[in-house]
Amino acid sequence: MTSHRQSSSPIEVLPRDEGREHLLAIADILAKVMDTSIRIPGTSWSIGLDPLLGLIPGIGDVIANLIGTVILGIATRLQVPRIVLTRMSLNLLINGTVGAVPIVGDLFSVWFRSHARNAALLRAAALKPDRETHADWFYVAGIIGGTIALLLLTIAFIIWLIYKLWTVVSV
Repeated sequence: MTSHRQSSSPIEVLPRDEGREHLLAIADILAKVMDTSIRIPGTSWSIGLDPLLGLIPGIGDVIANLIGTVILGIATRLQVPRIVLTRMSLNLLINGTVGAVPIVGDLFSVWFRSHARNAALLRAAALKPDRETHADWFYVAGIIGGTIALLLLTIAFIIWLIYKLWTVVSV
């Protein structure tokens, strides 16, 4: 009688390639639902649940980003390069941050389509693991550099504002 030992790793229900394709299909469907599932009548534009959820004050953008993290989780499971995961995370962060601004954020979500961007990044990284990642590094460096520049401009504006208030009060 032969005994079957179970390994401590998760059981693969599908063969490796089919499982990968299945996960990529889930990411594509989720991105479509979140970004482009509803066609606006009389136009070539479409929107998804992301900007609609963003209309719910307070929690709408949080819910949309939590749903978006499923694609990030799939990317982690498929072991895409860390720089691609970073870029995908930044896409969600940008969408969530700008999306928090009422109305403008929802319009931004319609244009930016972070979920579709992330699904495309995931597919490219998962199907071609040896792909060039220079563009990803440039994107991440640009976002970090832009954030630092915005922070410095904000600090300069606050210092200028305090100076102006001080000159008005002290005169």
